[in-house]
Amino acid sequence: MASWQEIEKEVPEFADRVRALMDAHRHKTMATLRKDGSPRISGTEAQFKDGQLWLGSMPGAVKAMDLRRDPRVALHSASVDPDDADPAAWPGDAKLAGRAVEVTDPQVLEGFGLPEQEGHLFRIDVSEVVRTFVHADGEHLVVQMWHEGRGLREVHRK
Repeated sequence: MASWQEIEKEVPEFADRVRALMDAHRHKTMATLRKDGSPRISGTEAQFKDGQLWLGSMPGAVKAMDLRRDPRVALHSASVDPDDADPAAWPGDAKLAGRAVEVTDPQVLEGFGLPEQEGHLFRIDVSEVVRTFVHADGEHLVVQMWHEGRGLREVHRK
């Protein structure tokens, strides 16, 4: 798994564009796994800080309990609808997957303004990042994918 900072060092332009998409809207969609293995979709906020990607949660929230039980997580940026008259103007969207690591260090929690026992804080160790957008020609979709150990690749789809 990679820290966000490691991705920024490996593929800086890609990481900057993904981060801009993630930061464009406060709310994101997060997928976790329930006890029975079925997916749970939750709204969440995420923050890039100190070279890491962080998620917070209210105490006892089901999404936090999901992550404690099974740390696999996916996060999707908010997205606006493309303009049919100018599809290439769509900024695109971003998603990533990895593992959530709960952080309980009092100094780290204090740095986020979280008193101990009043919430959950998770650092995301990233295994996959995807950016999707419409090519400047407006004719095809571009999917850029970074996977841990495989680097960045790009696929064009009509």
